[in-house]
Amino acid sequence: MASKVKVVLRNFISGHLMDYNIISHDHQLSDDWIAALKDLLRGGYVLEKNYCWHGFPKTLRSVSYLCDQLNKSIEVINLPATQMRWINAGLEPYVIEDHFSVNSVRFPMDMGSPMTKELMLDGARPELHLAMSIKHDIMNRLHNHFERLQGTVGELSQYYIWADDDTKWAIRQLNLLCHEIETLCLSQRKAEFDPMWVRPSQITTWLAAPRVKLTTEHRRLFDKNQYDREFGGVYMHWAQIGKTLYEVWRDEGAPDIDKTTCEAITELEFFSGEFDIEWGRSITRKDPWHIIEQAEFKGWLDKQGYDSEDHSGLSLGYLPLGQIDMMSAFGSVDFPEVIETLGDHLDIFRIEIDDVSATYDYHWSDADWRQKQIDFLRPGYRYSSRV
Repeated sequence: MASKVKVVLRNFISGHLMDYNIISHDHQLSDDWIAALKDLLRGGYVLEKNYCWHGFPKTLRSVSYLCDQLNKSIEVINLPATQMRWINAGLEPYVIEDHFSVNSVRFPMDMGSPMTKELMLDGARPELHLAMSIKHDIMNRLHNHFERLQGTVGELSQYYIWADDDTKWAIRQLNLLCHEIETLCLSQRKAEFDPMWVRPSQITTWLAAPRVKLTTEHRRLFDKNQYDREFGGVYMHWAQIGKTLYEVWRDEGAPDIDKTTCEAITELEFFSGEFDIEWGRSITRKDPWHIIEQAEFKGWLDKQGYDSEDHSGLSLGYLPLGQIDMMSAFGSVDFPEVIETLGDHLDIFRIEIDDVSATYDYHWSDADWRQKQIDFLRPGYRYSSRV
């Protein structure tokens, strides 16, 4: 049965409010998601505001700011007290030597010539294709640090188990900030050279959100939807640690799968009340280039020994939950117009379903935001700790 979820957004500077409605799809997973979302709203869970709006080119969370936050987390991990705790537990010291800045994570923009953009599009200057693009080596190292320090959904790393609360929080930030930097750099580059293909999204998650096992019926939606993404579409959040096969193929250059790679790959096992929204233009199997890309991905899967037609078994795709009523919220389905309006309201203030609602009158820039998260996560930290 279809339900309506009202999301109220706020301009953090002016306090101006706007809202949109999610109309849920009529299938079992959407019904179960609505029930789980209501539990989150009732339960007083902390909405994760520092990891919500991805790929919006104009944002207070600039690349410089994100790099500064990353360096602060690395400082905690590199502290002598942290290293001594691990040594006393029989572990090797683990120091991260990288320092992050705008220039270390992406190539600079060459604005020496007024023809830069035209040359980029024409391909007359191949070296300009690097302008503003992400430097994958340092970002891959960062993600590897997170995987080694955190572990997987089924087996936490000993480094994480023996870390104190501050270090556990810092380890998690490595992953969150890595993905946020990558999506921001990509969208800012698109905004410069191909603005209609900026890929903003909304990742709506709560700290320590309860998870439930996906059923066979839920997983059949992978077969139906596959990798289609609709403008304003609402999809199940990936509520676990690990990379998908699609991410390995796309982000790591279609490598041959070995034991090291397999440790990081995970099929989606759980659902929660969390959700993602696609705020970029639709990409579906109607698009010729998408058809070609999917054929190449399936060819790689078959080469690696996977059954590329086993969408539900391998979690190949996205699980659709609903669709934004774009006209009632924005009065338009025009991509630039919607994104401009949305970009001025990047703060979730309230969520309502039927007679259930929760207000989130706090912000990631609050002085006590870091401590608020640590305090809420402390029971989980204690459960996974040996200190």
